[in-house]
Order: sequence, then C-alpha cells, then structure tokens
Amino acid sequence: MGFKRREYLNGSRIFGCARCGTHLTTIDSMVSRQFNGQHGRAYLFNTVVNIECGEPSDRSMTTGLHTVRDIQCVKCGIILGWKYDRAYEEAQQYKEGKFILERNLLKDVEP
Repeated sequence: MGFKRREYLNGSRIFGCARCGTHLTTIDSMVSRQFNGQHGRAYLFNTVVNIECGEPSDRSMTTGLHTVRDIQCVKCGIILGWKYDRAYEEAQQYKEGKFILERNLLKDVEP
C-alpha cells in the first residue's frame, strides 16, 4: 500500500475530515450549501483534495439520474460524499466534475 502524501490547505476556513482532521477543501471552493446527502445537509464544492474515488455508478437522485463516484478520505477511509461524473438532465450538468461533502462528516480545521 505505501505512504500517501497529503496536501495541506491555507485559507480563511478549511474543511477537514471529521474523523481524522485531514484537510479536504476551503470555503472558497464552495459552490452551494443547498444539498442533502445520506446523513443530512451537504455542500457542493469545485475542488476537494486528499480523497480517493470509487468506481462510477448510475444513481437515481431527487434531481434525476447521475453517474457518481463515492469519495473517501485518503487517511482514514471514511466515505465523505460523492463526485458527479455525469448528469443526464441538461439543467443538472453544472454539477459535473464537482464534489458533494456531507456536513456531518466535516469539521473546521486549522491551516
């Protein structure tokens, strides 16, 4: 398996993994707070670091059919949300390439 180098972020607010504190993203990368995940509120981000993506799968969601990949923390392995690979409805295509992180699985961390 080997050592995985983690990226450390700077910014006014940094979101990290609630379990291990690994840096994931910053407030500047947030697109929207108006999402829901499996564990409640969720946020949409442009970029997320220190994650591993699972295999793509089609999922029927409240906004239609999407191809998504579960994303997990590179350090502790907890599933944090998902990445949108494809949105089948034109109105939802702004999500493609973006990430959902579940609020309950995040915490504020120091730079």
